[in-house]
Amino acid sequence: MTTPVHDPVEGTAAPRRPLRALVAGSVGNFIEWYEFGVYGYFATIIAANFFTPDGGSDVEALVKTYASFALAFFFRPVGAAVFGRLGDRMGRRPTLIVVILLMTGATTLIGLLPTYATLGAAAPWLLTLLRVVQGLSAGGEFGGAVSIMTEFAPPGRRGLYGAWQSFTVALGLLAGAGMAALLATVLTGPELDDWGWRLPFLLTLPLGLAALWLRLKLEETPSFRRTRTGPPEKEGRPPAVTPPPAPARQVAKAIVLGAGRLMGWSAAGYTFLVVMPSYLQSTLNASFQQALVATVLANLGFAASILPAGALSDRIGRRAVMVTGAVLVAVLAFPLMHLLQDAGSSTASKSLAVFAAGAAVGLMAGPGPAMLSEMFPTSVRYTGLGLAYALSNAVFSGCAGLIITEAIKRTGNIDIPAHYVVVTCAVSTLALLTLRGDDHRRALRD
Repeated sequence: MTTPVHDPVEGTAAPRRPLRALVAGSVGNFIEWYEFGVYGYFATIIAANFFTPDGGSDVEALVKTYASFALAFFFRPVGAAVFGRLGDRMGRRPTLIVVILLMTGATTLIGLLPTYATLGAAAPWLLTLLRVVQGLSAGGEFGGAVSIMTEFAPPGRRGLYGAWQSFTVALGLLAGAGMAALLATVLTGPELDDWGWRLPFLLTLPLGLAALWLRLKLEETPSFRRTRTGPPEKEGRPPAVTPPPAPARQVAKAIVLGAGRLMGWSAAGYTFLVVMPSYLQSTLNASFQQALVATVLANLGFAASILPAGALSDRIGRRAVMVTGAVLVAVLAFPLMHLLQDAGSSTASKSLAVFAAGAAVGLMAGPGPAMLSEMFPTSVRYTGLGLAYALSNAVFSGCAGLIITEAIKRTGNIDIPAHYVVVTCAVSTLALLTLRGDDHRRALRD
């Protein structure tokens, strides 16, 4: 006799559905951050291929590369608004299918794009256009992925399920760094500069097709279906009324507050996990391989703390874990920079420092998705949490490389990354202190 699989809308759970939601949501997020990591790790090579006209300096080319990087991030809020609206009206599943198609297509085309030497001035413009498409699709990815993860999560495990979004960020960045390190090892410098950098982008095509297959098999979330059909009527009980939409002003306030709560995570995450290679190469004269090793260690620390942080937040609350992370990052920022700058410091001490910095960022990243999901009702959850995340990333992640590189160029102060991280984490801490201590125990609002 077989055991029936019950419909979660009817009030019972099917054990395999949360797992499917976790995998389908995670795979698209992995691809997104794999590509953004690859772009950051190969920033100096991309600068030479696309943004260095005759007479241009290497620093100028790197600034232009990061400007293209930042532009893609500024289209994330647009994507979050457009796809979030679709996701809150049509459903999480169909919207995430469209998003993965756009993301895969744009990333694959970057790997096929002619360089400045071949196409001339059109090359950087085409690259920037593809980055814009990536920004739009990435803006639509987060809100949908987190919605399905947290809306399918079993009671008392929302923090852990949401943490998988952040964990796949770490996996994506590590995969990008690993690919970059592998290519730097097996290819010569000229081969890497000429065609080797294209391979990580082209690898996105099979990954994207696998993600598409998973999302085609995905079911709609029970929370979204309840907003369309209402809870099931029970004998002797009047039918429940679907809650009215949240006031626009209230949603806008929650979006701004959510972005503030994520500010430290966004700034520190990109400073330590993505911008680090270019900073070490252009400012501290480290080799490409040395910069990648430091970045891999930071990302390993980040990955190691995310899932435990998410699970811990299910027990003691999001506020306690995330505030601890923000304070630790602010405290570690200047000692880390000075340690990296000190030629006499041992390799072991530098390795431990970047690992610890990554782990501290993970304390914010683990509970972050669940914290955002709990701020919005189902009718605007995809849009609200997607916009909060996208705005924070557009301003504090997308601009991190541009701000840090340009500020160091103008001031000569090589401690700029630490200043940037400390200020943003301080503001983020104040915003996080407004969280209620029992939000993790409350059911998601329909």
